[in-house]
Amino acid sequence: MTKFLIPALLGLTAATAAYAQAPAAAPAAAAAAQFSTENTDVGTLIDNPQTKAIVDKHIPGFSSNPQIEMARGMTLRAIQPYAGDQVTDAALAAIDADLARLPAKK
Repeated sequence: MTKFLIPALLGLTAATAAYAQAPAAAPAAAAAAQFSTENTDVGTLIDNPQTKAIVDKHIPGFSSNPQIEMARGMTLRAIQPYAGDQVTDAALAAIDADLARLPAKK
């Protein structure tokens, strides 16, 4: 029984070491895409003053819309089919460009 347990523990140790090293590369990728119209929910965007200003700049009145509470868990891309006249491809591209210019969170 012991001869099987030791290799299993050694394998677990190697896996743990690999896991511990993996997050080092992740922050750079996460910082590059900290906010986006594709992956960030509306609630997160309108709760942050900087990102809220960007969204309202390109979609005026978006954050003050009385129906916005129903969409807090959705992304802007997911909302687009329901509000295509305001949430256009051009507006989303402009929002993504401005979001990409924000300094990375530390």
